[in-house]
Amino acid sequence: MSNPPPEANNAAVINIPTHTCRRSFRFQNLPGAKPIPLALSISVGLIVCFAIPKPSQVTTQAWRLFAIFLTTIAGLILGPLPVGAWAFVCLTISVVTKTLPFKSAFAAFTNEVIWLIVASFFFSRGFVKSGLGDRMAMYFVRWLGKSTLGLAYGLAICEAIISPAMPSTTARAGGIFLPIINSLAIAGESRPKDGSARRLGAFLVQSQFQSSSSSSALFLTAAAQNMLCIKLADSLGVKIKDPWITWFKGSCLPALVSLMLTPLIIYKIFPPETKHTPNAPILAQTKLEQMGPVKRDEWIMLGTMLVTVALWISGENLGISSVVAAMLGLSILLILGVLTWDDCLCEKSAWDTLAWFGVLIGMATQLTDLGVVPWMSTCVANFLKSLSVGWHLALLLLQAVYFFIHYLFAGQTAHVGALYSAFLSMHLTAKVPGTLSALTLAYNTNLFGALTHYSSGQAAVYYGAGYVRLPDVFKLGIIMAMINIMIWGLIEEYFDEEIKRKDVRLMATIGVPFTEELSNSSITFEADVSKAIRDSVDQS
Repeated sequence: MSNPPPEANNAAVINIPTHTCRRSFRFQNLPGAKPIPLALSISVGLIVCFAIPKPSQVTTQAWRLFAIFLTTIAGLILGPLPVGAWAFVCLTISVVTKTLPFKSAFAAFTNEVIWLIVASFFFSRGFVKSGLGDRMAMYFVRWLGKSTLGLAYGLAICEAIISPAMPSTTARAGGIFLPIINSLAIAGESRPKDGSARRLGAFLVQSQFQSSSSSSALFLTAAAQNMLCIKLADSLGVKIKDPWITWFKGSCLPALVSLMLTPLIIYKIFPPETKHTPNAPILAQTKLEQMGPVKRDEWIMLGTMLVTVALWISGENLGISSVVAAMLGLSILLILGVLTWDDCLCEKSAWDTLAWFGVLIGMATQLTDLGVVPWMSTCVANFLKSLSVGWHLALLLLQAVYFFIHYLFAGQTAHVGALYSAFLSMHLTAKVPGTLSALTLAYNTNLFGALTHYSSGQAAVYYGAGYVRLPDVFKLGIIMAMINIMIWGLIEEYFDEEIKRKDVRLMATIGVPFTEELSNSSITFEADVSKAIRDSVDQS
């Protein structure tokens, strides 16, 4: 029989609670919305709705929607909930308060541009899944990767080439280029978050990050926010004929110049410790050998994207819209098995974008229809008029405000949804040519994507890799922003003057006076000026 266990000490221990007992509440551990950002976001709308007097030119319904819209934007910046969830909550508030009828609240979800953006996410997944993106990048590394600077140029050029067929800068960053940069950096004994980061990885990350702004601005279909800008411009009456071609005409030269200068500038002001990378082409060749010959899915992906891009370019002449071309391309990928429907369902970013883009576009459109945006634009235009500035100076002032206010936004698409329509309307009221205003705002939307570590989706991807310190992100962001503004501004101004001189000679030939009013009637793209000339001739 075993011995009984030793008796525990029976002495009673009494814990006497003190009167100074404190209770602490940890808001961050509560489920659901973050209380402080939630309170601040709601307070913005309540203050606007009830504390600020409603202007006489605006209806009660419009002012209430404006308050809800500001609450939505405040929530996008402060983040009480994920973006899609917060947008849905604010949309629900607009319906419950009878600010918008259900049909109007959800009307934007049939918008073609939104579904084009959703399809672009699926194409990006096809690029990653098929391996085509990795293969193309490795070819450029093999050809140009003998030096660190050549390696940076190879990656930047590769992204520019695939950007029109992969319309998500974030997907290109996270799905293709950051994994390649990680592999190259580790092979060069450069690792994140330690003293070796500056050896190679930090330079490649910053070069690719800053170059991605030019790649996104080069083609209309290179980034989701580009297509959103064109749609919002169309809703304000700025009709851009052949948008893909018109966009490329305005962007090709400044974007290519910026793309060619960016790696070199980063190389000079943020130099890598390793100047030569003789092992990079060997690494790329090894990777290509492991991948083997081009596979069936890669050929299908390449052919489908070539057809889709061709339709995006010429579709208007064929009566095929951009979204229909994207739908055809996606259908081919689904039928041939490059993508499955489960792949599409797993692409959470696409469905999240559908939700909150639809809400923002719907609210922005209703604000315009109800007169809020025109009222704000008139106020700003009157202020600029009181300063006695011409439309050229008004353009510079408005573009500068639009650009640098991005420090308050976490993402490009949120910025576009919140401010693009308002600023475009201000430009139009200030007599700035419509197409010039719409495209310049859209180009700047891409350029400010590299300002900070939170300014865009790709910014978060590259900063999250851990190679670059936060102070360096802000320093390089503002330096490259100013350089890009100078490049784009000087080139666009030079060509604007050259085309205007051509227009003067052309109009003198046919005997039509070139007036300042005619000069300002549209951006000086050849087709627009030709139309203005024909109209003037008809009137004569």
